[in-house]
Amino acid sequence: MTEQTTRPDKPFDNWFPEEAREHVRAAHQELHKSLEGLFPPEFAEHRRKAHKEMLLAWRSVIDTALARMKEDEKRTKKS
Repeated sequence: MTEQTTRPDKPFDNWFPEEAREHVRAAHQELHKSLEGLFPPEFAEHRRKAHKEMLLAWRSVIDTALARMKEDEKRTKKS
């Protein structure tokens, strides 16, 4: 029997058997399909665009924070 090791990006891999994870994935896919049937296609497109805008907003926040850190480093080095 081989020992399973957890991957850093999936620390809970060994907590649940693969079969259980497959059932969860299948349930998630079926839930997604059923929700798609409740809403018009325009809703999905609007949701996708809203999600993209939120990600772009976070990117802007992160870029600004990184720029400020870089400026602080420059000021610290000059001192």
